[in-house]
Amino acid sequence: MSNFIDEALQRLPTETPDWLSEQRRRGRSSWKSSTMPTRKTEDWKYTRLRVLEEGAYLGRAERQDSSSPALTALRDQVKIPELDARMLVFVNGFYSPELSSPTAMDAMEVVHFSEADETQVETIRAHLGTAADRDKYMFTALSDSWLDDGVFVHVTQNSKVTTPLHIVWLTVPQREAFSLSQRLLVVMDAGSEATVVEHFASDGAQQNCFTNGVTELVLGANARLCHYRLHLEEEHALHIGGVHARLDRDARLNSFHLGLGSTLKRLDVVVRHEGNGAHCDLNGIYLPRHSQHIDYHTCIEHARPHCTTNEVFRGVISDNARAVFNGRIHIHPDAQKTVAQLSNKNLLTSNRAEVDTKPELEIYADDVKCTHGATVAQLDDYALYYLCSRGIAREHAQVMLSTGFINELINNLQHSTLGEYLKPVLSDMFVQQVTQRERAE
Repeated sequence: MSNFIDEALQRLPTETPDWLSEQRRRGRSSWKSSTMPTRKTEDWKYTRLRVLEEGAYLGRAERQDSSSPALTALRDQVKIPELDARMLVFVNGFYSPELSSPTAMDAMEVVHFSEADETQVETIRAHLGTAADRDKYMFTALSDSWLDDGVFVHVTQNSKVTTPLHIVWLTVPQREAFSLSQRLLVVMDAGSEATVVEHFASDGAQQNCFTNGVTELVLGANARLCHYRLHLEEEHALHIGGVHARLDRDARLNSFHLGLGSTLKRLDVVVRHEGNGAHCDLNGIYLPRHSQHIDYHTCIEHARPHCTTNEVFRGVISDNARAVFNGRIHIHPDAQKTVAQLSNKNLLTSNRAEVDTKPELEIYADDVKCTHGATVAQLDDYALYYLCSRGIAREHAQVMLSTGFINELINNLQHSTLGEYLKPVLSDMFVQQVTQRERAE
């Protein structure tokens, strides 16, 4: 696997602003000193990276014809009705103005790093890399070393932006395997409020793409951010990503994650409470099937007193799929009066499905209220019998129970229109699973 590290260093960024060179230099230095994880590496114990070396996913993406009917149809497919959002669409890493809507909004700046003016450059330089630790997360170091552009979202002080920003990352196959480095930096000034939706999707054809996606969320004092990250790529996609957030005094982060499985999908979610009274709601759903793999590692760092966290993740694992969940809450010595809760529940709909779950509490303060727990169960035979005895076909009963297991999180989304978009998508997926299983039997 060391070949991947060496070969990745040979891929130099294309023409980029000079002010990003220091960020790239530090990233390359950190990446070069890294070693690829093995099964003996605790954080990667259940997730292998061999597919990266076997696939040689180090080629560059090619610009696609954004005016093609196929891409227009794909954009319309991922568009969320009734959300009334401004869409920013990328195809294989390239911005597509033809598929995007105007993103100019009062009190919210949305620019590419390469197009930032002097004032914006200073803000980017002040915050880029401050939430994501390249020395601890090696694929963040890779993102830095490949950094040639990114998206900068800035919400000015005491501004309330009611129109959501919908950032869509589309991938379509090309002749040779390739990789993408996606970077998003969101800076919320003190007292500001906004909603950002990140949406990863593909055209359904078998992919030959590796995506390395890093998002940084920097929330100022009393800022409010509702952040959604949807991973709806097709099942052969490779994605290693991270969402890293810093919360200042009394900041509020409401974050929801949805991940379909794929050949390789690993997502790190890290939230640091760095100001008194900060709060985080972190919810997520993962749904691997077939022979897919998905790995969520979350880490909540409570560094200051009077902060609160409520974290809930649920998984439905089917067929021969495997899911990994590691949730860690770290209470620092100064974080007195912390209230933190972590819950992870998993439903196995097949005897061959597997989940490895590990909730963790690491507490160094004595005046805190913290709970954590995890459960793993199969479909309830009595519930299935009850529904079937009422005239419901067994396959439909399985869909109802699987859907009901995650509906609580979907129904509690702050933007109900997003929930109405996701419900039929997930329901159709469950129906397809059950139908395929019945045919195989």
